[in-house]
Amino acid sequence: MRPELPDQMTAIEITAPGGPQQLVPSRRAIPKPAVGEVLLEVAAAGVNRPDCLQRQGGYPPPPGASDIPGLEVAGTVVALGEGVESWKIGDRVCALLTGGGYAEYCTAPAPQCLPIPAGLTLQQAAALPETFFTVWSNIFDRARLQPGETLLIHGGTSGIGTTAIQLAKALGSRVFVTVGGIEKIQPCLDLGAERAINYHEEDFVQAVKELTQNRGVDVILDMVGGDYTQRNLSALAVEGRLVFIAFLRGAKMELNLAPVMMKRLTVTGSTLRARPVADKAPIAQHLQRTVWPLLASGKIRPIIQQIFPLAEAAAAHALMESNRHIGKLLLQVR
Repeated sequence: MRPELPDQMTAIEITAPGGPQQLVPSRRAIPKPAVGEVLLEVAAAGVNRPDCLQRQGGYPPPPGASDIPGLEVAGTVVALGEGVESWKIGDRVCALLTGGGYAEYCTAPAPQCLPIPAGLTLQQAAALPETFFTVWSNIFDRARLQPGETLLIHGGTSGIGTTAIQLAKALGSRVFVTVGGIEKIQPCLDLGAERAINYHEEDFVQAVKELTQNRGVDVILDMVGGDYTQRNLSALAVEGRLVFIAFLRGAKMELNLAPVMMKRLTVTGSTLRARPVADKAPIAQHLQRTVWPLLASGKIRPIIQQIFPLAEAAAAHALMESNRHIGKLLLQVR
């Protein structure tokens, strides 16, 4: 570690399960990088829905992970753990974490770090890892979305949604989204969605059938669950794929599985946080090879609604839970 590094840092703790007010600044010892890890001086950290779930007590960190929330950061490498040869002190990177991002310093597995795309700031890069890893691994790895196919994204203006719209469009797919208000329609269209369906006023199943001449869509990215699940099965085309990444309306429901058999559907899903580094490293490699050039060229970009000071993490969580934001929320650390 660099000799000038302090012994302690400011971090955001979850004092008890509950509302945003449970996020409180505290002083912590600076973590030390383990074998295969780097220590980062954090410039900015992304705020994500799983952080809110962790704060509420519903998404505990996996064994060995930091109890400090925060699943993505951008910053500068200031120390190397044993065996790290892919990075050097002074490199500017963004990284996917299992926790610890709401802090002035954090550790990250070296294979889960990526260079800052050309032309992007550290702040912009902090908005990338969680959503891009999630979108790539679910839409392109698990759901196998192909150029020319159709994709329906629930929650088009979320961080995941704004990422998925741009990436699927850039790689040659038709994209439809659902949104929760008329004010959210145009931002999705501007990002490349062909149609934004306001679920307060329209039935997304009927809209999708009309858009596809009654065929249905090839892939649905769902973070809603609950009563959306049966409707998703109805909205899928033959050989369609439904991929779950969250259950905002609940993980349990009663289903008629006949459409799965009749249309030969695939129902899948995943989480990233608890998976081993060996699973996440190939995703990072795919992103650097396929997606980072699109970011560097300006063809796609992170959509950032607001940047809060680290000490105002509670305000960031409150805004996220209001569902009024479009795109990503960040914490400015330095």
